[in-house]
Amino acid sequence: MSNLAGRLYIVATPIGNLDDVTLRAIEVLRGVDRILAEDTRHSRRLLDHLGIAKPMLSLHEHNEVEATGRIVEQLKAGESLALVSDAGTPLISDPGFPLVRACREQGIAVIPIPGPSALLAALSVAGLPTDRFRFEGFLPRRQQARKAHLQSLVRETTTLVFYESSHRILESLNDLVEVFGGLRVAVLARELTKLHETVRSAPLAELLQWVEADDNQRKGEIVVLVAGAEAGGDRLSVDVDGLLGVLLEELPVKQAAGLAARITGEKKNLMYRRALEMTKD
Repeated sequence: MSNLAGRLYIVATPIGNLDDVTLRAIEVLRGVDRILAEDTRHSRRLLDHLGIAKPMLSLHEHNEVEATGRIVEQLKAGESLALVSDAGTPLISDPGFPLVRACREQGIAVIPIPGPSALLAALSVAGLPTDRFRFEGFLPRRQQARKAHLQSLVRETTTLVFYESSHRILESLNDLVEVFGGLRVAVLARELTKLHETVRSAPLAELLQWVEADDNQRKGEIVVLVAGAEAGGDRLSVDVDGLLGVLLEELPVKQAAGLAARITGEKKNLMYRRALEMTKD
């Protein structure tokens, strides 16, 4: 029996570059009796890279409620277990919450082994305020629910952080532009720590245009960060698209953009590009 008996270790693993694993994480993974993995095939590659051979159990969103009771009994019997996700810190938009809650209710020690996190990695390089931020995880899949959720955040003054899948990034960026306005500054961080790592900051309308034009930016793991609204929310809460829409009904593109820029105080060239995009829809 392991000398780490009766404990559950929450072990952060690399989000891309395998060299980002910590020495403590390696020590724990070598010392436990079993490893709980979101996808055992995926995690096996990391263990092989580290030269670690351990029995693995699958724990994912579809079986975690059913498996929790059995795992708790193994821990109570004296086994030591480590929980890992496919990448980064477990439980952050990943499985594990029911198990951790059950362990704490049963008095089983739950030990964090901190390390990589896409959320924190993206925040650290985005150039947006980090003293306060709001992590929203993955946005709803259905557009109506997604737009309603975004609308509830439009006056939030802290930096907003979202995870998004490659096959929904265009839809989500379109909805962000519609709800927050094309001029709200945002950052797209993609494939962090990997070969094709990309971090780009721009107004939302420009980010959308960039992603539409380059299908490589629609691949891999993606974090989207959005600047918070100004305190008070008055200027940045202006519905830029709505304003432009009304002006475009009566004025040519150039005049509508110029007038919108005067009303909002934003850059005329950005308003002009957004007006052009709207007239193409």
